[in-house]
Amino acid sequence: MTIYELNMDGLVGLTHNYAGLAAGNIASTHNALTRSNPQAAARQGLEKMRLLYNMGIKQGILPPHQRPNLELLYQLGFRGTAEEQLKKAYKIAPELLSASYSASSMWTANAATVSPSIDTQDHKTHFTAANLVSNLHRHQEADFSQKLLHSIFADAKYFNHHPILPRSTMTGDEGAANHSRLCQNHDKPGIHLFVYGKKALGKGSDTEGPLKYPARQTREASEAIVRNHQLHEKQVVFARQNPQVIDQGVFHNDVISVANESVFLVHEEAFYNQAAVLNELREKASFPLTIIELSRAQLSVQDAVESYLFNSQIISLANKNEMMLIAPIECQHNLRVKACIDGLIADNINPINSVHYLDLKQSMRNGGGPACLRLRIPLNELEIQAMHQGVLVNNQLLDTLDKWVLKHYRTELTVADLVDPQLINESFQALDELTQILKLGPIYPFQSE
Repeated sequence: MTIYELNMDGLVGLTHNYAGLAAGNIASTHNALTRSNPQAAARQGLEKMRLLYNMGIKQGILPPHQRPNLELLYQLGFRGTAEEQLKKAYKIAPELLSASYSASSMWTANAATVSPSIDTQDHKTHFTAANLVSNLHRHQEADFSQKLLHSIFADAKYFNHHPILPRSTMTGDEGAANHSRLCQNHDKPGIHLFVYGKKALGKGSDTEGPLKYPARQTREASEAIVRNHQLHEKQVVFARQNPQVIDQGVFHNDVISVANESVFLVHEEAFYNQAAVLNELREKASFPLTIIELSRAQLSVQDAVESYLFNSQIISLANKNEMMLIAPIECQHNLRVKACIDGLIADNINPINSVHYLDLKQSMRNGGGPACLRLRIPLNELEIQAMHQGVLVNNQLLDTLDKWVLKHYRTELTVADLVDPQLINESFQALDELTQILKLGPIYPFQSE
């Protein structure tokens, strides 16, 4: 049976803003407190979905989370009416107000880790929503991400949803941004690369993390997911991220490597003891691997982080034995990065023979490129039929969503605007309408109050 890789892209929320909340995410902190354009951000994301859908890629959509999160403000001691909560938080701790408004759920690569049925022992697709405990503004996403995935992939005959891992830094889990699957093609069984920043328990070099920025993923979390998802050890490789590149802004593995089918594009400084990691991948793969290792002479880590080259998507073109790189436009503007891409395309040894540059500036300024915006879910035809159909993309749905964005989204937003209670009304009204468009029912907390 044919297996497709479904890309579940996050729709950017109405409260997309630049608050610089994520330590180690250089783009986010650099652009803190600047003016954002939520409408442009959402439309750029929709154009990405349209591009891939029209190229024959299966596309789905994950709606934004409810923001502001007034329950978070309540937990943090800000009481009263919604308007009073906003004013108190803005006066006393504006960074906490920004966290309650964060639209970071747009980066669905962090929503969960997914293992396809062709690889699991019970032949079901397994999901674990990420706990994202490293950051306040992201940890609040876990419960709703789990609820959303359970709602969309509800049929227990095909889908197995696991509890969120314990919300401790010892089991810190950042989702698919630290997980890659390699396979001969999507129809064949694959091997799984789980990347972690450090080991939380025990002694030894693995417990020594970066010095400047946090190691968000632990080996303990990755090992727990492997056990829960019923993956065999012969299918799994664990790799420790190079702590030095974490300190240079590589806060997730998808900032320093990217995989598609049998192709693995990786920087030579991505992993600790990288030669051993790549050898283990080759040994465990029952198919020829194409590993493209870019050297520091070709591309510095700084250029990789600034351009987000490795946060590109590599896609297999429908009905062709060819691949395309979907890269942020920042890669085209950096001459050293563009030279690397031109070299990839010119090299006949690998199947990447074209590139499409995307304008995702609004997301990029907050530290998220094309790969951050999508969660990959390999599904066979029966599994696609069993999931909720209302979130599957076609041009008609994209047209409807574009009109919805134009109707509801502001064209500029600053931190000062977050104290405006009208923004709550605008957001909730829009989300209520969105659930009708996507036929999801009353999934948001405000819809059942």
